[in-house]
Amino acid sequence: MPTRPVLVYEGDCAFCTTSVAFLVRRLRPDCALTPWQFADLDALGVTRARAEHEVLWISPPGAVYGGAQAVAKLLLRAGGAWAWLGGLLTLPPPRWIAHGVYRLVAANRDRLPGGSPACALPSDRRPGVPSVG
Repeated sequence: MPTRPVLVYEGDCAFCTTSVAFLVRRLRPDCALTPWQFADLDALGVTRARAEHEVLWISPPGAVYGGAQAVAKLLLRAGGAWAWLGGLLTLPPPRWIAHGVYRLVAANRDRLPGGSPACALPSDRRPGVPSVG
């Protein structure tokens, strides 16, 4: 297990890598950052499927938070006013709203500024698309 938190993100997605770089420049959180493609996912206690699905925050004891809650943990770790915002995102109803916004952004990241075709979720994992099989 790592000695400090790890943020695992989609390294092939231009929108994701640009977003992570922006957050790091602005927040300067004390954590390790790694694309899931280069992470030892087994050692972190997460599956490839989950890492492909959402950004992950892994705390030193091994707790895993995904999506909007991973962002909330990042904000909490940044301190100051960011921590206040991160704390707010852990409480309902802001947590529910943040989850919905995160899923909407994740499903459309290939259409957002900095996005590329590599940012698109596989069609079987997009909201509203029936699964095959």
